Amino acid sequence: MSTPKQPDVLCRPIGDGDIEGVIACLQRGFPERPRSYWAHGLDWMARRPAIEDYPRYGQALIAKGEVVGVLLQIFSRRVTATDASVRCNLSSWCVDPEYRSHSLTLHLKAVKRPEVTYVNISPAPHTHKTIEALGFRRFSQGRMIAAPILSAPQRNVRVVAFAADGPEAALLTQDERQVLAEHAAMGCRAIVCVSDGMAYPFVVQPGRLVRNLIPCWRLIYCRELGEFVRFANAIGRHMLFRGGPFCAVDAMGRAPGLVGWFVSGRIPPRYFKGSVPPGLGDLAYTEVVVFGP
Repeated sequence: MSTPKQPDVLCRPIGDGDIEGVIACLQRGFPERPRSYWAHGLDWMARRPAIEDYPRYGQALIAKGEVVGVLLQIFSRRVTATDASVRCNLSSWCVDPEYRSHSLTLHLKAVKRPEVTYVNISPAPHTHKTIEALGFRRFSQGRMIAAPILSAPQRNVRVVAFAADGPEAALLTQDERQVLAEHAAMGCRAIVCVSDGMAYPFVVQPGRLVRNLIPCWRLIYCRELGEFVRFANAIGRHMLFRGGPFCAVDAMGRAPGLVGWFVSGRIPPRYFKGSVPPGLGDLAYTEVVVFGP
């Protein structure tokens, strides 16, 4: 009895033994990124506890035993006061030129779980129409470059650096403490605002504007953007000498309550597909944190 013929190109989850091939493929697809960029992020993904039975790294196209295409997937479980869901950041989609006809197969394999909300936060300009044709919708049109310290001040607000054993941490949920702790370990600044006996968690990431000349931190996590706007002045004062006066915040347009300007066009929109739209100001467990700004 003859052995069934194996397909010329196979699409399957990335395994631990594929990492070197995945890095090589990503370097071919994104030559502006050094090897260390990919190795750092994939190492974090390898060490992080798996999210149920979802892929640890994402999907790969395999041809003649070699990795010829990659679509990374960063899964996270999101728990709020009202529900729990699973989110997946689709990142770094690349396929070697001679196998581009299999690109859609790679994508469809990566988005087949209906209970998951998928996000694409850095689509290349030429892919926008394709992404929208595949059912993705925009949840951010651009970015507010704000000066939070110029927002209206609020009385009786304390801003402290997050400490897992601090009294402020005890006012947060266990899931919020985990988000802050894991992002602090990845180089972000986790902070807590305390007002009237209640605590509000935030994560920001150091960064720069205008060819890396002007310090500008990025809002990575908050429960909802309204809480960031409410405490913007206090957070701005806390961050002034730790990250500069400016903060980049995802937005659909000018954000009421923030002083600054809205930038779109050259700033890529962000997309999602699923039943739980991501909140503005929530980039937790995405490529900008895992791989760095």
